Amino acid sequence: MKLCLRGFNQSWEIARKIDCGKFLQKNPHILMRHHHAHNQAAETKANRQRMIKDVFFINRLYQKTLEGQTIVVFDDVMTSGATLNEIARILKDNGVSRVINWVLLRTLHPSVRGEA
Repeated sequence: MKLCLRGFNQSWEIARKIDCGKFLQKNPHILMRHHHAHNQAAETKANRQRMIKDVFFINRLYQKTLEGQTIVVFDDVMTSGATLNEIARILKDNGVSRVINWVLLRTLHPSVRGEA
C-alpha cells in the first residue's frame, strides 16, 4: 500500500545505498505480498500479528535458492516486530537457516509514549 502511495519502496531505497561489499547480494524481489493490509500504526501488537499473518510469500523464482542461506531483512521502522517476525517465519518455512533483521528506526513502547 505504501509503495502505491509513495511510488517507491522506502526500505529498498535506503538499503540499496548501504555498501555491503561483495559478500551481500541485495534483492527486493524475493519476498512478495499477497495483499496490502491497511496502515498498522495505531493497531495493538495482537492485531498487528493477526493482520500480517500469511500476507507474505516467496517469489517462486527464488524458492529453490534459499535452502540453507542466511538472509538479511532490512526495514525502515519497527513498531511491534510483527511484520519482521512473520517475514522470518516465511523465510524459515522456505529453507532459510538464519534471518537477520536490520532496522533503521524503532518506535517507542506505548508505555514510554504515555499511551499504556
